[in-house]
Amino acid sequence: MTVEVLNTGTELLLGEVVNTHVGWFGKQLFPLGLRISRQTTVPDGEAIREALAEAIGRAEIVLVTGGLGPTTDDITREAVAGLLGLPLLPDDAIRRKIEAMLAARGFAMRERMLRQTMVPEGATVLPNDHGTAPGLYLSRAGGPPHIFLLPGPPRELRPMFADFVLPVLRALCGGIPDRECRVYRIVGLGESAVEEMVGIGLTRHPDLEVGYCARPNEVDLRLIGPPALLEEVEPAILQAVGDRLVSTKGEHLEEWVVARLRESARTLSTAESCTGGLLAHRITNVPGASEVFPRGYVTYSNEAKIADLGVPRALVEAHGAVSEQVATAMAAGCLARSGTDFALALTGVAGPGGGSPEKPVGTIFIALARKDGPGSCAKFLFARDRETFKQLATQSALDALRRALLAGD
Repeated sequence: MTVEVLNTGTELLLGEVVNTHVGWFGKQLFPLGLRISRQTTVPDGEAIREALAEAIGRAEIVLVTGGLGPTTDDITREAVAGLLGLPLLPDDAIRRKIEAMLAARGFAMRERMLRQTMVPEGATVLPNDHGTAPGLYLSRAGGPPHIFLLPGPPRELRPMFADFVLPVLRALCGGIPDRECRVYRIVGLGESAVEEMVGIGLTRHPDLEVGYCARPNEVDLRLIGPPALLEEVEPAILQAVGDRLVSTKGEHLEEWVVARLRESARTLSTAESCTGGLLAHRITNVPGASEVFPRGYVTYSNEAKIADLGVPRALVEAHGAVSEQVATAMAAGCLARSGTDFALALTGVAGPGGGSPEKPVGTIFIALARKDGPGSCAKFLFARDRETFKQLATQSALDALRRALLAGD
């Protein structure tokens, strides 16, 4: 069944609000065997009518977000009713619910809010327990197109979709063949290298959909197909990528690291200069990180490295802050002060200025210290913009720890 998503709202096109709906819908729909074939975003007002007419004419399932509010630019309800030739009728139950919700907040019902009580004849009302605009479900004699009108704010849309839309979609999709999606997260390779290693051989399977998603120092190999076929091809993929594989479940590198640290009851601390705390941020974004990450240091200046981590001043003066010697001393000092099992330290030149012929912009040293064995330090050159440099640096640091954890198992 073809699925289209129509997002309405001028704020989405002005960049004032980030549109997160299509990605979330995609994850909810895939287990049902449904895939989004098209996504369209239009501003408030008359553009909604044209986009709705096109979507209803093409798709069997249309998910529409936004345009259900009380103001004059919210015309989704009226546009659908007009396209289907349905009168709008007041719904007393919706009015009572809105009045009760407003009264609980100390507000009175305004005349313009009565627009939200109007329902196209024959439509099913989808209750909204988190806002005043109810959703609506319409179909022609129980057949396609199946049109779902949903509120724009995610805090209203997502519970409504889970509680009232998914049950309808499950009933509509009962006979769709079983397909599975597997994501192989690979570090240290570009997408062309991954395709050369494993992708070319996969193309001989016509029932297998192969895709790639590249990020700094990381590639997702995505396979969609019958579960039996995925089981058949997986061993060759695992053998080809070897220890560059982070996860077959779509885990991010920091999620893998935190999980493995928790499993082994070991801890990590960090000392960052050029990445300004991004490494600690990535780690602490993972639920449960508090069990394995007691502290992190951001020692941006030379004086902070000396005072907070005990890096010898003579070492900084002799070799410079961006050096293997200082990175190793930062990691050792971080390990000693935090009492953790591992410590990661990063020092480099993020740019765009500050480089030299010996240490050009993008140079970084990443050191790993460990309580139970020798540490390591590696030099990298990430001649990218400042943000990408920081992402690549923290990715490489996490990968260094990942490899150390694998080697210790």
